[in-house]
Amino acid sequence: MGSTALENGQHLGGGYLQKFRLYETSSNFYMIGRDKNRTCWKVLKINRLEQSELIIIEDSTTYSEFDCYDLLRRIHEGNLSTGGLKFVTTCYGIVGFIKFLGPYYMLLITKRRRIGTICGHAVYAIEKSEMVPIPNATVQSNMAYSKNENSYSYHLMLSLQKNMSNHDTGKALYETMFVWNAFLTRGIRSQLKNSVWTIALLYGFFKQVELSISGRSFNLILIARRSRHYAGTRYLKRGVNEKGRVANDVETEQIVLEVALQGSPIQMSSVVQNRGSIPLYWSQETSRLNIKPDIILSRKDPKYEATKLHFGNLVKRYGNPVIILNLIKTREKKPRESTLRAEFAYAIDIINKELAPESRLKFLHWDLNKYSRIKGSSVLAYLVKVAVNALELTGFFCCQVFPSACVLQCSYNRNVNYAIEDLCNMIKDSDSLNEEDNINENGYVSGSHFVKPPSFQQGVLRTNCIDCLDRTNVAQYVYGLVALGRQLHAFGYTDVPTMDLDSPLANDLMKIYEAMGDTLALQYGGSAAHNKIFSERRGQWKAATQSQEFLRTLQRYYSNTYMDAEKQDAINVFLGYFQPQQGKAALWELDSDQHYDVGRRGSDFSEENARSIIKRSLSDGNILCDTNSPIDDANAENVDNSNKPLSRKTQSCDMGLSESTPEISTCGSEVSFSRQALA
Repeated sequence: MGSTALENGQHLGGGYLQKFRLYETSSNFYMIGRDKNRTCWKVLKINRLEQSELIIIEDSTTYSEFDCYDLLRRIHEGNLSTGGLKFVTTCYGIVGFIKFLGPYYMLLITKRRRIGTICGHAVYAIEKSEMVPIPNATVQSNMAYSKNENSYSYHLMLSLQKNMSNHDTGKALYETMFVWNAFLTRGIRSQLKNSVWTIALLYGFFKQVELSISGRSFNLILIARRSRHYAGTRYLKRGVNEKGRVANDVETEQIVLEVALQGSPIQMSSVVQNRGSIPLYWSQETSRLNIKPDIILSRKDPKYEATKLHFGNLVKRYGNPVIILNLIKTREKKPRESTLRAEFAYAIDIINKELAPESRLKFLHWDLNKYSRIKGSSVLAYLVKVAVNALELTGFFCCQVFPSACVLQCSYNRNVNYAIEDLCNMIKDSDSLNEEDNINENGYVSGSHFVKPPSFQQGVLRTNCIDCLDRTNVAQYVYGLVALGRQLHAFGYTDVPTMDLDSPLANDLMKIYEAMGDTLALQYGGSAAHNKIFSERRGQWKAATQSQEFLRTLQRYYSNTYMDAEKQDAINVFLGYFQPQQGKAALWELDSDQHYDVGRRGSDFSEENARSIIKRSLSDGNILCDTNSPIDDANAENVDNSNKPLSRKTQSCDMGLSESTPEISTCGSEVSFSRQALA
């Protein structure tokens, strides 16, 4: 499933269950789990006699190592007549349970690799996995060939700011939009009422590096979290669905952690940005003969209700303001992107008329492709101006805490282990901190774990091009670079809050964002990203760049035309949008629901499009076949009602911006704004 992240979601006294051993008898599986310090041992029993139902029982006793192995000995002796107790495999957590037309299968992580830390919490990559039939023999899972990461104590599905202010655990965390195995784990979580044994998977990108400036070191972590809602491949998932969820919705977080001396207060900071498909009803139908399919814009939502739902969800996730950077083309010989540009601008105008002035969407059009063709122009320098203005509006998260509150040094020390709940306690009363009244004579905040009052991000920059891959990644890199300058300045590492585009740090950061862009492009588009601007920045030979771009275009075309349908089917099964049943239609026999209608109603629909070799994918949340399995029972309990339309007046946030917050400036003549968007 590409680049994935995962974590265990339950704290048990002194630690988390991190290592497991699976045993079997003829009638049951026994999963033995222990914490890192080998002080806490738990037992899980999975029934193997029931062919069609998932029956899981957790022993409420917490065992010592000696008592646990004594229990296994007694189980073995009690089953000698049927072969006794047999060891199956060592593993590092349960990904979930899945059922096709036969029995249930259990997905296990059997090999991991440590790749980084966040505030002392280890992050691992999944190297190998197995899919074990409950009543039958073991088969190999394709997940073994994906790039995966996991943390057992840090909630990777949440940003650093939310981790330090959010007390949700277990079930609530699994139902967030970034946990891809929420459906696969609902059965076991519903029966056990906890998430001790399961691992939460995230799909996206993770990279951690140690950098330095002026002789001072810091850790930089880049995380991309891909939404499981309306998820899929490039031409099979476009635009928005009826719930306001968009295709290729990815949250990007840039975390900076100070490498401080032992015993010194620790500084940490993060900034979050977002990318996602243009939130309108539109699609593209691929064929073997057309490498650039026409864009089909539907008129099925004249009041833009789905678009309102989408931006309402962004406000709920990040607060106001929501800043939209739209990078698609303004003029074309044959209108494609420009059609969406005009419609998107009109939709924002309609939405903003219903909102209070302080809650209106900030909408910025800029044709990156056109500007990059102007001789002597600097795309990156221009985007710096946009990023500076956006950061002035949203701010970023930054705090400094005492090491006595928690271990924050980002190292590869395997003994570092603490609960994120400890961090939450440091921040719950942060709104009451006063920068003048609560500062003691040493410069520390009185009665707080914070050395100084924290700052928070309020609002988000949302960037899109047509695919939200290539141009979007360039803009996100520049935003990250500008943010890095401010993060290091807040740490006291630099005298000014700016970062030169030609600095060594800028080059290091560009490599990380380029790697992220390639990973996200492979997941959604089928090839690495088109990195022409990055290649030119590095001084790469022009002919080599052109050859690279041509090969990636062919790779993306081949993947979209011949491979994406099967990939989309696999995603729909994994996420639970399709559940196979005897006597029901097979997945490959079904066509689209939402996008099929869009294609048929579009004004540019043609016979060639009708014969598209790629069938449309399923809409988010559309469970085609009803069953009575435990997974379905749990599914009914977790209906997501979080998406609400934008109200005429949004409530103020405790950490909101003041009314004097500056608007985004035009930054030059090449920028065009939606009517009244910045009023």
